[in-house]
Amino acid sequence: MTSVGGFKLKRPITEELRRSVIEDLSPEIEQIRDPELRRKAVEAWAMSLASSSYARLADVPGWGDVDNFYLKRGNQPTHLRGVARMAMMIVDDFNKQFPDVVVDRDLVVCGALCHDLGKTYEFDPVNQKRWKADPTRVGDPTFRHSVFGVHIALSAGLPEEIAHICLGHSREGVFISLSTECNIVREADHLWWTVACSLGMLQPDSIASAGPKMRPRRLRSEMGLAAE
Repeated sequence: MTSVGGFKLKRPITEELRRSVIEDLSPEIEQIRDPELRRKAVEAWAMSLASSSYARLADVPGWGDVDNFYLKRGNQPTHLRGVARMAMMIVDDFNKQFPDVVVDRDLVVCGALCHDLGKTYEFDPVNQKRWKADPTRVGDPTFRHSVFGVHIALSAGLPEEIAHICLGHSREGVFISLSTECNIVREADHLWWTVACSLGMLQPDSIASAGPKMRPRRLRSEMGLAAE
C-alpha cells in the first residue's frame, strides 16, 4: 500500500508500527473483545501515522485541538486511554444499574480509542506549515481531525459506527443525530478535557475556549505540595 484514498503514505505500514500502536494504547485496547475489530483499530492508527510525519502515536502532542487545550504533561495516548476508561465506566455502571439497557461495549471502547484518528493529519507540523503558507490553496486546515478521521476509519475497514464516532464526537456532531455509542464517547471526551482543565492539567494560555468562568486549580507541584 502506497496511498490511502488519494493521500500518499509517507512510509510503509510495518509490523513494528503496528506494535507501537498496541504499546501506546495498552492496556485499554485489549478491552476490545472482538479480535477483528481490535485488529482494524490498530490498522487504522498505523495507517493514520504512516500518512503523517509522526513516528508513533506517543509522538502526537496531547492537545484537544490545534489552538486550544494543551496538556502540561502527557501525549495523545494519555487522552485516548483516559477517554476509553471514562467511557467504559459509564457503560459498565449503566449495565450494572440498569440491566435492560442495550449498548455495544466494544464499539464504545474502539470509538474512544479511535475518535481522534485524524489528529495526526491536522496536527502534523508539515501540514500546518503548508496550510498557513497559503490558506487559499486548500484551506487551513483542509479537513479537521474529525473529518479526516472518518476517511481513515473507513479506509482501514472499521465499521461505519466507528467512523460516525470520529465525526460526531467533535463540533460536527451538532449537525447530525448521534448514535448511543457516539453520545457516550462524546460525553466522555468532553468530560475528560473539562476535568483536565479544572484540575490545572492544561496550559493556562490554551484554555480560552473553556469560557471566562473556568478557574483551574493549581497542581500540587505548583503549590509546593508533596504528591499523595
